[in-house]
Amino acid sequence: MKSSTFDFEEERLKKELKRRGAKRVLIQLPEGLKPHAPEVAEVVENTGALTIVSADPCYGACDLAVQEAQNLKADVVVHFGHSPAASKSEDVPTIYIEAKSNLPLKPAVLKALSLLKAQRRIGLVTTVQHADYLDEVRETLRAAGKSVAVGDAGRLNYAGQVTGCDYSNACAVAKAVDAFLFVGGGRFHAIGVALATSKPTVVADPYEVRAYWVDRDAERIKKQRWTSLQEAAKAERFGILVGLKSRQNRFEKALQIKRKLHRVGKKPTLLAIREVTPESLMQYPTIDAYVNTACPRISLDDASKFQKPVLTVNEVLVVAGEITWEQLLRKGWFAD
Repeated sequence: MKSSTFDFEEERLKKELKRRGAKRVLIQLPEGLKPHAPEVAEVVENTGALTIVSADPCYGACDLAVQEAQNLKADVVVHFGHSPAASKSEDVPTIYIEAKSNLPLKPAVLKALSLLKAQRRIGLVTTVQHADYLDEVRETLRAAGKSVAVGDAGRLNYAGQVTGCDYSNACAVAKAVDAFLFVGGGRFHAIGVALATSKPTVVADPYEVRAYWVDRDAERIKKQRWTSLQEAAKAERFGILVGLKSRQNRFEKALQIKRKLHRVGKKPTLLAIREVTPESLMQYPTIDAYVNTACPRISLDDASKFQKPVLTVNEVLVVAGEITWEQLLRKGWFAD
């Protein structure tokens, strides 16, 4: 199995599976890596293990296929594309293959520098795929006369790393920078950086070899969130969504929110759910608004798909009168 873009660590994977004596293996890949599933399955099959590929969506290390593995009696989960979630125990033995990128970063970074002429202090962030090459990017920026700040690894695995819902490395250096440079593919993580820090954010995309700002995207989302909050403030009945994915279950947080809504005269109902979709929420016509305690990106990125407001954990604090909109902007959508 060869890829010019990603390192699938074939030899390490085979050694690990043999060392563990794996007889039945469940493979889990995020959407961008799913096209490689047949080749990955063939590598695992060659170790003598029965191989099953999870065809469900995979959104991150918070979405580990624990229940699926238990139902299928798998000995091991092989999880591609993400690093282990810090301080999380595993109910099923898991091998993480981070699928580091082999692409050169400098061409896209140089294009990003043309957009960052007015900003001298740059915060540098990336995903796990490019974390090993962040020092090279830092030197390219310094050679262009920029000062560079990179957040310590903290609760993540790498310095400067961000995930879909954890921007602590960016927030740690936000006050010391004029703008952020996100190195990686697509807008998703970069928009998260802009929302979490309220700083201008540029993407250097090595897959498409281009650079662009995401500030308009972030501002559009903020306007959508203000509209959702205004509508939710008028709601009487709330559905509090309790995620059933292995690492998105925040039941205690849901109970806290239930008590807060009760105190301000709202009528909350706890709803356990695995996949938060517009279709699933349409089954409750008497509920006026929802609070999503699972992945906050569902509320932020998919707002237009839902017929009723779906608030984040921090947003419901505005409805409960505990913080103002201005305080929410400072607090951000991800930390709680």
